[in-house]
Amino acid sequence: MDGIGNNMQKKAAELERLAEVLVTGEQLRLRLHEVKVIKDRRHHLRTYPNCFVAKELIDWLIEHKEASDRDTAITIMQKLLDQSIIHHVCDEHREFKDLKLFYRFRKDDGTFPLDSEAKVFMRGQRIYEKLMNTENTLLQTREEEGGTYEQALVGSEFIDWLLQEGEMVAREEAEQLGRRLLEHGIIQHVTNKHHFANGPLLFQFRMNFRRRRRLIELLHERSRCIPESHDSPFCLRKQNSDGGNTSFLSVSPTKEIKVTVGVRRSSMSSSCSSSGYYSSSPTLSSSPPVLCNPKSVLKRQVSPEELQTLGGSFIKKTFTIVGDAVGWGFVVRGSKPCHIQAVDPGGPAAAAGMKVCHFVVSVNGLCVLSHDYRTVSSLILTGPRTIVMEVMEES
Repeated sequence: MDGIGNNMQKKAAELERLAEVLVTGEQLRLRLHEVKVIKDRRHHLRTYPNCFVAKELIDWLIEHKEASDRDTAITIMQKLLDQSIIHHVCDEHREFKDLKLFYRFRKDDGTFPLDSEAKVFMRGQRIYEKLMNTENTLLQTREEEGGTYEQALVGSEFIDWLLQEGEMVAREEAEQLGRRLLEHGIIQHVTNKHHFANGPLLFQFRMNFRRRRRLIELLHERSRCIPESHDSPFCLRKQNSDGGNTSFLSVSPTKEIKVTVGVRRSSMSSSCSSSGYYSSSPTLSSSPPVLCNPKSVLKRQVSPEELQTLGGSFIKKTFTIVGDAVGWGFVVRGSKPCHIQAVDPGGPAAAAGMKVCHFVVSVNGLCVLSHDYRTVSSLILTGPRTIVMEVMEES
């Protein structure tokens, strides 16, 4: 098998940074359409479809805490302009200005440059969504060279799947696609020792397309070196002990939290350097994400029927949690129903009153009693920053 050299890793990291900009820009575009910041506008008797006003957008970014000040907002949007994701409607300004100027996402007017790199990312995203939205045995916990890896797929089985789904017509082409996905930082060998090949080696998706990106991440250039955790998408504080081992802080089930509103960290840099936060985006911290599951905090498993029994031993609580720059501050685990495995004591969830051992009933009005933690995690990641969660607590 071919070894993965430093040059290839460097190239993959560069392409991956481009992918993060593309995905972040697309998520922003969809959000702005949803809240009608993007709409048809008139100026001097001419209508400009699907555009936004720069000054209004900066106001929106600050209001929604995507940027701390106007200069930061301008820098973020300039990043999107430099990558040809947005442009001035008449292409008269090559800089993003805090003025009443019209800008537009190139995807909204069909001018987005679909070069070979962008096509690979779009192909990778479609394959990723297919795998996540369908029931299959391709992604599962597997072992290789004495190590255990979650959400891993076998190279040869992945090629079989690509052929079955009609993504490719020949094994050689499918293998070449796998190699391109690896070279672009979308997948990687579980220990980063091998290139993609039609064989028994294990690979993981390095990029989680569904993760909700924060715009501030566009200003951080550090690349990832290991896959994102699909199972723990929420920030969890890690505490280093004197002996070099690590332990996780969680809110005690008996500890009362009297603050009722989410608290934002003071800044990205201060929270990462002082506390060592874990999140689904390793660009926010030099520490790696959690790769193994801690022992369950539950003393016993309960059924959805027991939770819903009238006059039973559980009471329902509702929390409104506003995510901050590094997440919502809790981890879900388990299945049918899921439970809160850990809570960051300094995060929004703890401030709202969430505790470990709470059982998750619904997320934004959708009942999740019959779903596992992966589905619940996906609902939260792909939803709005403000989430409304119903939980059951044993009385």
